[in-house]
Amino acid sequence: MLTIKKFVFNPFQLNAYIVYDENGDCLLFDTAVSTDAEMQQLEGFIAENKLKPILLVNTHSHIDHIIGNRKVAERYHLKLAAHRGGQGFIDRAADSAARFGLPFDGAKEIDVPLDEGDTLTLGNHTLQVFYTPGHADGSLCFYAEPEGFVLTGDVLFNQSIGRTDLPTGNYDILQKSIWEKLFVLPDETVVYPGHGPNTGIGVEKKTNPFVAIGME
Repeated sequence: MLTIKKFVFNPFQLNAYIVYDENGDCLLFDTAVSTDAEMQQLEGFIAENKLKPILLVNTHSHIDHIIGNRKVAERYHLKLAAHRGGQGFIDRAADSAARFGLPFDGAKEIDVPLDEGDTLTLGNHTLQVFYTPGHADGSLCFYAEPEGFVLTGDVLFNQSIGRTDLPTGNYDILQKSIWEKLFVLPDETVVYPGHGPNTGIGVEKKTNPFVAIGME
């Protein structure tokens, strides 16, 4: 059984997640800490629950999702898994951080490239990797079928979707990603987004004002 712990980090109110199994092995998703207090919060939960981080994962490489990558990776001796499509954002990360006044100690390079059809393994559990561009090149979602949840990054939110007015954003492509990769999942699938409250595939498919099925 996989368990999820959510944190809210940095000025962008990012949802960072720890996904861990019954043996304490865990994956760190978008753990973009921006202060010492946030880092201590992350470390405290890992220590208190005797977890063993095995991989750092980014849903995409916008600055609010990757600040702190180097610090977290060095603290736990982790490789970074992400889609190569986000490399341009990593290359410009220092400029992005400066523009928003964010602390930044250098970008972490991608060690484990991920793409559509790949899987992440955690003990006896697997998460399917979906490539879901439209908000940003390199956007990925991660689906745990037996547990019935999907981590959607900034692709799908509660009653909203990721912005498409930023570089590499495209509404038609994002809509296609959501319809073809996410809305085919069971309605009861829980959605853990990159910002804001959790939601579900069924309710978003019926009522999301941007991508509900049947809306043109």
